[in-house]
Amino acid sequence: MIIVLRPDVTEEQFNHIIEKIESHGLRAHISRGTERTIIGAIGDESVLRNLPFEAMPGVENVMPVLKPYKLASRTFHPEKSKITVRDVVIGGDEVIIAAGPCSVEKGDTLIRTAVQVKNAGAKMLRGGAFKPRTSPYDFQGLGEEGLKLLVEAREVTGLPFITEVMETRTVEMVSKFADVLQIGARNTQNYELLKEVGQTDKPILLKRGMSVSLNEFMLAAEYILNERNHNVILCERGIRTFETSTRNTLDISSVAVLHYETHLPVWVDPSHAAGHWRWVNPLSRAAIAIGADGLLIEVHIDPENAWSDGAQSLLPEKFALLMKDIRKVAEAVGRTVSAGEGV
Repeated sequence: MIIVLRPDVTEEQFNHIIEKIESHGLRAHISRGTERTIIGAIGDESVLRNLPFEAMPGVENVMPVLKPYKLASRTFHPEKSKITVRDVVIGGDEVIIAAGPCSVEKGDTLIRTAVQVKNAGAKMLRGGAFKPRTSPYDFQGLGEEGLKLLVEAREVTGLPFITEVMETRTVEMVSKFADVLQIGARNTQNYELLKEVGQTDKPILLKRGMSVSLNEFMLAAEYILNERNHNVILCERGIRTFETSTRNTLDISSVAVLHYETHLPVWVDPSHAAGHWRWVNPLSRAAIAIGADGLLIEVHIDPENAWSDGAQSLLPEKFALLMKDIRKVAEAVGRTVSAGEGV
């Protein structure tokens, strides 16, 4: 249930409404906009149906929430959310680019790549310390050693980083190092993991599973939001279809639908959708044209010898060209992309 308050509501009236909601076993979630304050009654709202909220002083309107995802819905939070990661604002006019290798590797590969992507305009670094792989014999990541290498790269470049957390028992450890916790496509509906990261104070990048509908995707976000972590970024990375010319089929329409249905920032991962570096640039341009708030792009200084996903990784010079191309698209749709330090 959504309770819209009058602009002149008093503190006493506000507290009375909150007490009434909580006395019936529901949780009151408050969203303060520029013009209105909205209270969401979270839980089984059927117990409130016979309560005359509209007759209470300070209440302007009362609406039932018909969507199964309540906290993620624009009905509950009409204004688009912005998430701040260090000095990076996600969900504003600037399209944020996070770039880096699929896996963190030993040696100086990560730092060299991080310097290159920053110079080209990336505002964040991506890299996997823990890697979910289809085959148990493939490289699974460096674990805590990889996290420390990401911290070192952050210290050198100033780029905050995104890295994946795969299981509940490592959430606390990864949270000590990372700026943003990524939930990968294979864990989109791992509800215990979603609840665990929802209890952290870290922003969460939630990727869409390869066979997950948008309704299910938004409900997955709801698990995190319901734990009082409201800093959730949705990320489209392609879904599994009958088509085999790309690794996955990028559901570009999902960006428009998600922006309409939710207030959460929406990113696109063109690298995992494409599966080949050749298609990353055009998919990136399409993503920005339809309204993506950010891109997650794989870049490696030596893709031929990358420890994972080399085929879809861009060389730094290809990434620099991509950044120039997407700036033109961003400008055409009223957005910006950082020019970087090497431009």
